[in-house]
Amino acid sequence: MEAAAPYGEGAWPLRSADLPLTDPLSWGERLDGSMMRTAARPPTLAESAQVAPLEARSSDIRVAVVGCGYWGRNHVRNYAELGALAGLVDNHEENVARLVAAHGGRGMTFDEVLDDPTITAVVCATPPGRNFALGKRALAAGKHLFLEKPLTLSVAEAEELCVLAERQDRRLMVGHILLYHPAFLKLLEIVREGQLGPIQFILSNRLNFGKIAREEDALWSLAPHDLSMILALVGGDPVCVSATGSAFVNPSIADLATMQLAFPRGERAQIFVSWLHPYKEHKLVVVGTEAMAVFDDGLSWDRKLLVYPQKVAWHGDIPFAQSAEALAVAVEPREPLKEQCRHFLDCIRTGARPRTDGREGVRVLRVLEKASHSMAAAATRIAGLGAVPAKRCCA
Repeated sequence: MEAAAPYGEGAWPLRSADLPLTDPLSWGERLDGSMMRTAARPPTLAESAQVAPLEARSSDIRVAVVGCGYWGRNHVRNYAELGALAGLVDNHEENVARLVAAHGGRGMTFDEVLDDPTITAVVCATPPGRNFALGKRALAAGKHLFLEKPLTLSVAEAEELCVLAERQDRRLMVGHILLYHPAFLKLLEIVREGQLGPIQFILSNRLNFGKIAREEDALWSLAPHDLSMILALVGGDPVCVSATGSAFVNPSIADLATMQLAFPRGERAQIFVSWLHPYKEHKLVVVGTEAMAVFDDGLSWDRKLLVYPQKVAWHGDIPFAQSAEALAVAVEPREPLKEQCRHFLDCIRTGARPRTDGREGVRVLRVLEKASHSMAAAATRIAGLGAVPAKRCCA
């Protein structure tokens, strides 16, 4: 494979990583938080990418992590590294003991966390079906709250949490981690500067073999990441949402799903998610009138973001493909989860609105609910044809 030429060389220097990249999902992390010093309005994502990071201070904020399993343990590690870890809550005592030995903090019950006035914030990395109940109790106790995606399993529950957080003047943040990924932030900058021309369509694939969820389907488990990026890139909400899905492992839970989105200015988007796929692929493609870009999180940092300066040109009324070699965009390797954690701490400290706050989470859930209704309707139509069992084509 030929090496890609540097894109924007000099403007976007590639620097070596200053943090260990140990995230098991291969996301490379870190964004700033210093832009949140002024709480008058939240910064745009493009603005966020241009501000130097504000280092967390170890003594002012104390965080309890609820759920210390597959993904929660990475929150434990990052908040420990940021000097903010105070408590760990998990049903598996041996898991808590192991993490406490490695990262500090102390094992606690959820009630102890809520009753402890020194605990500033609660971070929940639990199954999404528990987010609403745990989140509501945490906010009512006066804690700032971070919930892993999806924010809740219904728009109504998410809106209730938003209202409660606003009434309590607490920060509510959702784990749309890719909005803290330096490669995506650079892509967003490129799009907003008009380097691709007006967006025509976006294609996003999030595929892997496992981890198979038991509460939410593949759409709700995986697509929040893609939706959060697409809504940020387009800068608006879709006017039309359709989806189809198929269930194989559990007859009531879709293992794979495809979603189609149409936006007011004519942009189109497609999302394909599955946990029954032979290989891992996390790829976002943006096609504009003047150029195309690919964010592939499975590639090395020097090739995570590529721009193809190619487009459809015309000879009279005859279109032809004007091809060009890919140009690599230099991106600073940063772990997105640490940037997300840092951002949460900074928003608590300054009172600023999180980039992925509860209201941003509600926008994503509204699209997911429309997609679920569409998928159920499609399943009914397909099952009515008698071609395949109903359980194979519904969520």
